[in-house]
Amino acid sequence: RWRADGRALRKLPVHVGLVVTEEEPSYADMASLVVWCMAVGISYVSVYDHNGIFKRNNSRLMDEILKQQQELLGLDCSKYTVAFANHDKTGQVLNCQSTLKVLSPEDGKADIVKAAQNFCQLVAQQQRTHSDLDVNMLDNLLSSTNGFPDPDLVLKFGPVDSTLGFLPWHIRLTEIISLPSHLNISYEDFFSALHHYAACEQRWGK
Repeated sequence: RWRADGRALRKLPVHVGLVVTEEEPSYADMASLVVWCMAVGISYVSVYDHNGIFKRNNSRLMDEILKQQQELLGLDCSKYTVAFANHDKTGQVLNCQSTLKVLSPEDGKADIVKAAQNFCQLVAQQQRTHSDLDVNMLDNLLSSTNGFPDPDLVLKFGPVDSTLGFLPWHIRLTEIISLPSHLNISYEDFFSALHHYAACEQRWGK
């Protein structure tokens, strides 16, 4: 069913951000969302909560994802593997079809500040000039999303009407869909959000 659902959509996001604004994040429910993303064919997944709980406990999240893979996908599990792309877990890269990053606020505005400092250093060392700074240059200097495309879709969970610092540079053209909660979320709710994304017309600011 997973692959058929993915193929049935008119368009499938390449990169989905899963943003939790609730105070009590659930590892089991987030793992289900990640595995569903993998199963329908989404290549890149970012997980974010504004308190950095998932990032501080990323090994616990990865264990839950691997467990959910076994439970939800069973014998099909080997077809849906995930690479854990955080810098401190590079040893835990599996045979990859989907790539996961776990992010926190330090990967948002703080990463932009760090990129700006790095660029100023390059100018001071005369390796760059101030006129070299453009969108592509800044993209390359940002470490938190290195190798990841910008998110096509953000699923925001919780009552807060904000993405609370999730990749502010990268979501200029991102479709954002709000859902009441990630707690006890069903596959039907998840797929309904993908269906909504597939049906929306993106005007790219026009």
